[in-house]
Amino acid sequence: MTATPPLRLIRVALCCAVAMLAICLGPDLHAQSVAVMVNGEPITNYDIEQRSKLMALSTHKSPSRQQVIDELINEKVKIREGKKFGIDPSVADIDGSFAGMGSRMRMSAEQLTKSLEGQGIRPETLKQRMRAEMVWTSLVRGRFKDSLLVGEKEVRAALGGDDKSSGESFEYQMRPIVLIVPRNAAPSARELRMKEAEALRSRVQSCAEADDLFKSMQNAAIRDTVTKTSADIPGVLREVLDKTPIGHLTAPEVTKQGVEMVALCSRKPTTADTPKKREIRDKMFADKFEAKSKSYLRDVRKAAMIEYR
Repeated sequence: MTATPPLRLIRVALCCAVAMLAICLGPDLHAQSVAVMVNGEPITNYDIEQRSKLMALSTHKSPSRQQVIDELINEKVKIREGKKFGIDPSVADIDGSFAGMGSRMRMSAEQLTKSLEGQGIRPETLKQRMRAEMVWTSLVRGRFKDSLLVGEKEVRAALGGDDKSSGESFEYQMRPIVLIVPRNAAPSARELRMKEAEALRSRVQSCAEADDLFKSMQNAAIRDTVTKTSADIPGVLREVLDKTPIGHLTAPEVTKQGVEMVALCSRKPTTADTPKKREIRDKMFADKFEAKSKSYLRDVRKAAMIEYR
């Protein structure tokens, strides 16, 4: 008959097995261990390590462990609060935002992914941050939109009560035009199209003429009318438009599509914000949003169940 091993020996064997498993797994076991629980959701040491790398990459500074944990806690409570109000971006929404960031950095989504992985950062780490910010921006704007509005009196007060000091505002109606040049074309091809564009400028005296001319021309296109106010247009372009006679074309410019110009169809005064007023209004809105966001987040964090392990 085989004797049943004493309970003490079984315990010793189990302890040895656990110790050996920890030695084999090493850093992986530590990385997957839970550091903080937020409303029943875990933040692991791996999450903290990943976010530390992302924060260091974006700020060029090494954050403290507590700074990283605080950011991750904030994201957990933001996403949870958003779900309470039906705000939950889809995977397609997040992927679109990720691709948009890559585009602004002149990268494809695949190139941005490879760039992050080259720094030891999983793309999901950045996407999680994006998700939280998308949720929180929609939530704060939606719940507190009335208190975030910047009234005309507030803008005037910031201007010292003198509207004239902000300058004039105009409404521009424009027709973008492009003389198409293939991207792999020789530099001489672009030079020829630039000369052609300069010659065409002297022929066009109205937007109707521009429409007839460029619609019938091969390898050229004229877009639909675009309406913008002074506050919507960069300062450099405003200067160009203000110097361009109505019905005429702006000076040609080489772009990725080819050679581009703008036909100025009209320019008339408007009561819309001047660039200076828009700048003030945007700054005041941003300040209100920041203050409301901080106070709201404080309240949400206070109500959250946060347990450090």
